[in-house]
Amino acid sequence: MKPEVSMYCTETCRFCNAAEALLRNKGVQDINKIYIDLDPSGRDALEEKTGRRTVPQIFVGDYHVGGYDDLSALDREGKLDPLLAGS
Repeated sequence: MKPEVSMYCTETCRFCNAAEALLRNKGVQDINKIYIDLDPSGRDALEEKTGRRTVPQIFVGDYHVGGYDDLSALDREGKLDPLLAGS
């Protein structure tokens, strides 16, 4: 079973858009987006969960990938596809 992909984001964040595009190119159909600009309490939850306040913050299942740079690095290292496949 493929893990759920979640992303803390804002509507105007270019790195959030780039992360979404990368995930879509990898075949991810559903991304649970948590918009912290629409619900400010989401930023507190984000900080509590990750220790960070910046977006995007991406989770694949329970694994905290990090931001766009972290996601992109995983892809370059060949580690993103297995993570998305649940391997």
